[in-house]
Amino acid sequence: MGIKEAKHEILLLTDADCVPATEFWMHRMQDGYEEDTEIVLGYGGFKKKPGLLNKLIRFDTFHTALQYFSFALAGKPYMGVGRNLSYKKGLFFRHKGFSSLNHVLSGDDDLFISLAANKRNTRVMLDPDAFIISEPKTRFSDWIRQKGRHYSTAKYYKFVHKFLLGLYSFSFFLFYPLFIASMILFDWRMTLGVYMVRMITQAIIYKKAMKKFGENDLFGLWLFFDIWMFLYYLIFASSLWKKPRKTWR
Repeated sequence: MGIKEAKHEILLLTDADCVPATEFWMHRMQDGYEEDTEIVLGYGGFKKKPGLLNKLIRFDTFHTALQYFSFALAGKPYMGVGRNLSYKKGLFFRHKGFSSLNHVLSGDDDLFISLAANKRNTRVMLDPDAFIISEPKTRFSDWIRQKGRHYSTAKYYKFVHKFLLGLYSFSFFLFYPLFIASMILFDWRMTLGVYMVRMITQAIIYKKAMKKFGENDLFGLWLFFDIWMFLYYLIFASSLWKKPRKTWR
């Protein structure tokens, strides 16, 4: 109803518990529009606080952003985050709004972008002035529940996106078990050489991307986070086929 009543064509969306990183948020997100642009994807980070959980949440947010921004830049946009997202009113109504997503408990921001975005009409905005900051969860169980709800929408992505994301996750999940097996079964020097090439490449990507997203302090723990991803995919694998629990009160 809010979109229907909007007086102008460009819509800029966020959540009630979010704060723009700077006073130029609206200006920078609007700068993302060019002649054919109908969608602008922004970054929604979390406030930096002490503790391991905060770093896990922020790394997960960074890693997710690294994926959906990379896919968008490669011409295959598949999601955005409702905390920092802009699209045109006409686009929304051409695709009949959220009518095809009414059966989904959450994730309308993900799925609408998956439905409406393409390589011609979508741009990303990586200017730090355009970032949004949110309050992170303070309990591990709450974060797990929130992430499970987010992952439950992934089954509705287009096949090509599910295949590519699944391939990436599968390779991440298998890397350390196969590394250990290769060290035992093959020449450890060759195995270690392959491992080092992969890790150096990963470190370079993380270093540059973390600087871009303003998450530089996470780089010191990047190897820990890389190993953590193995457990991460174990924890959340079931969310891809389980239905999220309803939490209406």
